[in-house]
Amino acid sequence: MAFWWPLLVLAFAYAICRFLFMLIPPNVPSIDVDVSDVLDDGNQTQDNSFIYIPSRGRTPQADRKLKCYEPATMKYLGYYPALTPEEVKERVAHARKAQKIWAKSSFKQRRQFLRILLNYIIKHQQLICEVSSRDTGKTMVDASLGEIMTTCEKITWLLSEGERWLKPEYRSSGRSMFYKKSKVEFHPLGVIGAIVSWNYPFHNIFNPMLAAVFSGNSIVIKVSEHASWSGCFYFQIIQSALAAVGAPENLVEVITGFAETGEALVSSVDKMIFVGSPGVGKMIMRNASETLIPVTLELGGKDAFIVCEDVDVDHVAHIAVRAALQSSGQNCAGAERFYVHRDIYSSFVSKVTKIVKSVSAGPPLAGKYDMGALCLQEHSEKLESLVNDALDKGAKIVVRGSFGNINEGALDQFFPPTVIENVDHTMKLMQEEAFGPIMPIMKFSTDEEAVKLANDSNYGLGCAVFSGSQRRAREIASQIHCGVAAINDFASNYMCQSLPFGGVKDSGFGRFAGVEGLRACCLVKSVVEDRWWPLVKTKIPKPIQYPVAENSFEFQESLVEGLYSLNIWERLRALVNVVKILMEHNSHANSKRHD
Repeated sequence: MAFWWPLLVLAFAYAICRFLFMLIPPNVPSIDVDVSDVLDDGNQTQDNSFIYIPSRGRTPQADRKLKCYEPATMKYLGYYPALTPEEVKERVAHARKAQKIWAKSSFKQRRQFLRILLNYIIKHQQLICEVSSRDTGKTMVDASLGEIMTTCEKITWLLSEGERWLKPEYRSSGRSMFYKKSKVEFHPLGVIGAIVSWNYPFHNIFNPMLAAVFSGNSIVIKVSEHASWSGCFYFQIIQSALAAVGAPENLVEVITGFAETGEALVSSVDKMIFVGSPGVGKMIMRNASETLIPVTLELGGKDAFIVCEDVDVDHVAHIAVRAALQSSGQNCAGAERFYVHRDIYSSFVSKVTKIVKSVSAGPPLAGKYDMGALCLQEHSEKLESLVNDALDKGAKIVVRGSFGNINEGALDQFFPPTVIENVDHTMKLMQEEAFGPIMPIMKFSTDEEAVKLANDSNYGLGCAVFSGSQRRAREIASQIHCGVAAINDFASNYMCQSLPFGGVKDSGFGRFAGVEGLRACCLVKSVVEDRWWPLVKTKIPKPIQYPVAENSFEFQESLVEGLYSLNIWERLRALVNVVKILMEHNSHANSKRHD
């Protein structure tokens, strides 16, 4: 007992010291970011206060101006240049020069950069969320959940574990190379390119940027033409934080433009990360094949939300509605297909109907609304088309939420939260990615049927499975062909930033987030060296030195059997033969020397 007391005292003292150390606030400098361009003070000039009427269809690159507006009010926000291919290549060249300097930076400097960002984000949550809300139409709560919390979680994980996963990782050397040390090193790739979507402009910029910069790369990010106003402001935050730690200029670049701008980026960088549609993802793959660079594609989903009969219906119904309506349903990992066991189908629909009926949609900064606007022009027409197709094939609208006070010019930017029953897989609504606030609910009778329905999709990003038995839920989820699965929850995977994120099939391939996403920004290099250098070195055995001996194959055959045979006695016999052959060659060599 006397032996343990000193150890217990030391452990207790260590714990107390760690606790006291945690009470000391870290020395993190504050940064100043110019917010004059994004503050809505009610005193807008005539140039940026009118209602904007965008042209229908795709805007040509020749326009050279990327016009921005608030989806929820259609107020004009300003414009940004559509960069030419030459301008893009110039930005990439600057980023490449900066990367060569940053690659030599310490993890201490990189962590300080993250702390400065985290400090700014926490202190300016309202500003960041308001900018996102104005540019994409989402509510402040939706922005906080999807922009702030996810980004803070990623930064915190990188601060805690990032360096650990980028340090050399030692591996076993196997039987034949037991005298070697084997390791994997992770080196920066160079310039990472990212083309990101509009639905979460803050997080979609920070997510690839954090991984790229922390792993020693530079990054050039093309923001969506539908969220350039917010993206360019968020870029100022990054610039200020980099300057505060003495990072080289141009380490991070944000560029604006249309398709031509994105194509030029793909042809100039060392790796591409793309978040968007399958059609554009395929184009990026074709362009990337010209320079043979690695590509990570996150292309959306049609996630299944499975509810077994043994759940707490009230509890799951609230999660289901949030899963469908978060950010007006504009989530790549949003729940788009609801499969509910027939024994609780009626009660589940009834509970969901009650919740959705209370949901009101309107301009998020103009009042207390549960749901905001759709970001893209004409998207409401697509959603209505999907609903009408379902109704024509026998589906039924159960309930729709209400609208608040919406400007006449912005009516097309809103779509009511909608619950639909009696759906099946002949309907486009159950096959195409809707990206809107629609809940189609379908019955199932057995777990096997639920799995079959969930897998009947061209997409394979994620799923959520609810059951009173975790074992049952795990069993169902394990059979669904997707990259992300939540058991008795929805989208919790993304808040576990140690986990990779990505899908299969039309949802893309490759992973960002987690260890896999961090290392995907690296050149993965395997290194082997002598364990006991210079005492033990690799020497080619005499029988297989050039010119090879007559019994060289016998030697090699015995060596293989001695190393890998499943029978220990056969291995020993073979190794004895290896030694015998080597001794014969040594004696023969000695006799030749004496002659």
